[in-house]
Amino acid sequence: MRIFDAHFHIIDFDFPIIENQGYTPPSYVVTDYLDETADINVVGGAIVSGSFQGFDQEYLLKGLKQLGSSFCGVTQLPYTVSDDEIVNLHKNGVRALRFNIKRGGSENISKLDYLARRVFDLVGWHTELYIDAKELPEIASTIENLPAISIDHLGLSEEGLTHLLRLVDKGIQVKATGFGRVELNVENALKSIYETNPDALMFGTDLPSTRAKRPFKYGDIELIQNLFDKEATDKILYKNALRWYSK
Repeated sequence: MRIFDAHFHIIDFDFPIIENQGYTPPSYVVTDYLDETADINVVGGAIVSGSFQGFDQEYLLKGLKQLGSSFCGVTQLPYTVSDDEIVNLHKNGVRALRFNIKRGGSENISKLDYLARRVFDLVGWHTELYIDAKELPEIASTIENLPAISIDHLGLSEEGLTHLLRLVDKGIQVKATGFGRVELNVENALKSIYETNPDALMFGTDLPSTRAKRPFKYGDIELIQNLFDKEATDKILYKNALRWYSK
């Protein structure tokens, strides 16, 4: 078994940390992440900027340098970011833009169409959305016409699953992450998404599972192994995300 961890956070208090909705996360540096994943054969992954990190890039660049070239970054950028900064981030291993609609801390969703197209055209990045899928109908027409989009944490809610599947059928990627934070039947969501598009699901640990009702556990990986055959499991745990982040 090999894993490309498509979603985890590094929280380094040497850099700015912003209290978000009354929440301040715990410290979780690269050595913590490596210790916690030592037994699950993580061979690459994506550090994802959290709401509590705003537009700070320095923590991300440090983390990427420590983890090496098999890892990449997912960042939050303001509308006013320069082309030079985007290009520089790309040279240093950043591969995606994030809009945190659920928690804030990122650019306003009204800038989604502009920024998603801009980073794709400039450096080939995709855009990631942390959103409750029940809200997808409000922006579905925008998302459907963007070049490359993924959605975090299985879309979060049972109510949103139908809307999510409609977009999966149109080529949207979905992160199989945060099983301890979602309000849905995880097994049913995983099977439904895979049946709709076997290339869509990308597993991530979501470590350190900030604000989740239950943190990541090894059983989350075993759940996927039990639900799917070996070929499908390898796609979900490794191949789909590797392809997505290598674009």
